[in-house]
Amino acid sequence: MIERGSGVAVWRQIETTLADDIGGGRLAAGERVPTELQLAERFNVNRHTIRRAVSALVERGLLRVEQGRGTFVEDNAIDYAISKRTRFSQNMAAQSRDARVELVAACELPASAELAELLALPAGSALYRVDTVSRVDGRLIDAATMFFPAARFPGLPDIYKELGSVTRTLAHFGVADYTRRFTRVTARLPDAETVERLNIPKTRPVLHVKSLNVDEKGVPVQYGVTRFNGDLVQLTMEDEG
Repeated sequence: MIERGSGVAVWRQIETTLADDIGGGRLAAGERVPTELQLAERFNVNRHTIRRAVSALVERGLLRVEQGRGTFVEDNAIDYAISKRTRFSQNMAAQSRDARVELVAACELPASAELAELLALPAGSALYRVDTVSRVDGRLIDAATMFFPAARFPGLPDIYKELGSVTRTLAHFGVADYTRRFTRVTARLPDAETVERLNIPKTRPVLHVKSLNVDEKGVPVQYGVTRFNGDLVQLTMEDEG
């Protein structure tokens, strides 16, 4: 909803609303957006105001204008490099992209037999589960579920909420560096939770990535499952020798 007199320019509010539509999948990659006239009617503004908002989104790389055809949601996939040291913030900063991670939920739970084996813990050991979503240039690109040993990282969810980064959080607990032991990628249809968190159709495939990170001594510190929006992300594997 546009709020006049709010201190935020109307065109900027429209830009934000349309970016949210793109990020939430209501305007899909490659889709033609409504015409200036249609948008002007939707927001009850003149076409000049719409033109300014659209121009801002073009500059951000979210929209592209094709002469004679109209305006479309940019469908260039975001490159996400997976390597021995995969870091979300560094990945996106290297591409000059606006990126942020949002904490969705966190809880403590006993380790299942599978998680205990992956994290080299006795079955039933306390774990922290941390759920997040990531946005890049306003677009929801992934929903992640991470597991950490609670005994080694007491109070981790609160620290993560404050620092907003796995790297900084682990450093807080004395883990100066960590590396990938494995990354396993499959393509599959999203489950109900992923559909809700990424706001995508249940028919849109996701890239399902399982990964295990270990500290400098090879001790597991984090196991994660990340569901990437397959329409927005292109995974690249980097060989660091």
